[in-house]
Amino acid sequence: MFTDSTANAATFAAVFAALWVAHQVGDHWVQTQHQSDRKGMPGWPGRIACAAHVATYTLTALLALAFLTAGTGLRLDPWGVTVGLTVSAVTHYIADRRTPLKRIATALGSARFYALGTPRPGRDDNLSLGTGAYALDQSWHHAWLFIAALFCAV
Repeated sequence: MFTDSTANAATFAAVFAALWVAHQVGDHWVQTQHQSDRKGMPGWPGRIACAAHVATYTLTALLALAFLTAGTGLRLDPWGVTVGLTVSAVTHYIADRRTPLKRIATALGSARFYALGTPRPGRDDNLSLGTGAYALDQSWHHAWLFIAALFCAV
């Protein structure tokens, strides 16, 4: 029979996997081009686009957890899920507004890495996901998904 710590670890692992998959789907399939193009803009147009993206992203995560629990019989505490998804949503919004993440990278000495692969001014010469900003964005999200999963799995 499983010990409580083994069951807790298994719950965490299942929740993290579900949130990671939901992140990939929510960030790359569910997010609209409109949201992607505007979420980093200054002012209300950017805030609204980012909030819309985070709302659909969070709904995707909630659906992933619903499918996980329906498919496995796993029981999650609603408060833990609420706190976990709130952590995920807030930190996702912070990163996707772009400026905060750039400031954090700069403060930590990673400004050059953040700028890696950025197209030169006036040119579209790096149309890829292979930028430092994207790598830092994704690693930020994954770190916070880890924290979110801990809350969801309590």
